[in-house]
Amino acid sequence: MFVPEEHPPALRQVASDVASDVHRRGRRLRVGAWKVAGDLPASFRYAAQGLAYGFASQRNFRIHVVTGAVVFGLGLWLRLAADRLAVLVLTVAAVLVLELLNTATEAVVDLAIGRQFHPLARIAKDCAAAAVLVAALSSLLIALLLLVPPLLIRLGV
Repeated sequence: MFVPEEHPPALRQVASDVASDVHRRGRRLRVGAWKVAGDLPASFRYAAQGLAYGFASQRNFRIHVVTGAVVFGLGLWLRLAADRLAVLVLTVAAVLVLELLNTATEAVVDLAIGRQFHPLARIAKDCAAAAVLVAALSSLLIALLLLVPPLLIRLGV
């Protein structure tokens, strides 16, 4: 696969890797797709690789995972109703999803512009980070609303 020299080295490497992968598997590369899951298990493997990358490389993702586990554990300990636990799970999941999308946005922007500064790249990265912040603050507020009253009762306060 040919990628012009003016493109960042990372883009040329990805294109080369995908082309060799396609050649090795004997498949033709679909126009507009760099890496295509050939079947459902492959699709799940790629998703698992994305999760693993997020966990291994993103400190904030790890913080959100641990915080979410603590919040869920506290909800179980407080014997919250299933619907309230579901709300906690959904809010934590929203934060994790947005954290992964933020990571993907940063990677794509870096791939597209390399180590250069561009005001639109800054806007894309800042807005993606702001989405995570809004979700995290909302999740915190929801957790407080759902956990504090039963926690106070449980502690006898």
